[in-house]
Amino acid sequence: MKNIITLFVSILVFSFQSFSQISISEKEALVDLYTATNGNNWNTSWDLTADASTWHGVVIENNTVTELNLSMNNLNGIIPNSIKDLKNLKILNLGFNKINGTIPNELTSINSLEVVKLFMNQLEGTLPKDIGNLSNLKELVLFNNLISGELPNSIYKLTKLEVLHISSNKITGIINGEISNLNELVTLSLFDNSFYGFLPSELGNLSKLKELAIANNLFEGEVPNELGKLASLEVLLLNNNRFAGKLAEAIKNLPNLLALEFNTNTNVDVASNTVTHSSLVPR
Repeated sequence: MKNIITLFVSILVFSFQSFSQISISEKEALVDLYTATNGNNWNTSWDLTADASTWHGVVIENNTVTELNLSMNNLNGIIPNSIKDLKNLKILNLGFNKINGTIPNELTSINSLEVVKLFMNQLEGTLPKDIGNLSNLKELVLFNNLISGELPNSIYKLTKLEVLHISSNKITGIINGEISNLNELVTLSLFDNSFYGFLPSELGNLSKLKELAIANNLFEGEVPNELGKLASLEVLLLNNNRFAGKLAEAIKNLPNLLALEFNTNTNVDVASNTVTHSSLVPR
């Protein structure tokens, strides 16, 4: 009887160990990232002989990797195409590192992704053309990189997107009227790029928008009066563009507006309706 109990316990332990392991392809994808970004020199490195559940920044749930957070960890290199094998990843945060190269289009096959943060790196090239495949994406944060080209049309399919923060890059082109499809947006930050053309009036349909930052671009024409419908708006940065005319009173008098910048280096204090020369935007 004792031998039977011992055998039973051993089977249970073995089954638990087997059950708790991530797939070989997921582990290989993590090792690929480690190798491609000079893992030996990370601030907090991985012991590749240890279980992946012990690795810094790796969150495993139900035997699959659901979160990878390696921000501010001195990653230096590229994002390998095998990132696609982290098929159940929800959160990817590689911000504030030294990652270069392009954002692989293979990343767009991870339909479970909800958060992608690759800010403060040295990424270049264009945004993946199939980024619209990330149908569950809520946050796309890519500011302070070297990304160029135009916004891919598929980006307007990201109907769950709440944060689009792609400021301080080299992105050009126009803002399509299909921006109204992104009606969950709370933050739309495009400042310090090379966007041009007229602002689409459809921006006024983004009823949940709290921050609209498009300063330091090449937008022209008049600021559409439809922005006066954005009752939730708290921050509106329009300065350093090529706009003509004046802002509609409805925009200036938005009920929750805390900071408005319009014209070169001009800060409008909404509460007192005075104008000061300051680049600091209170929140």
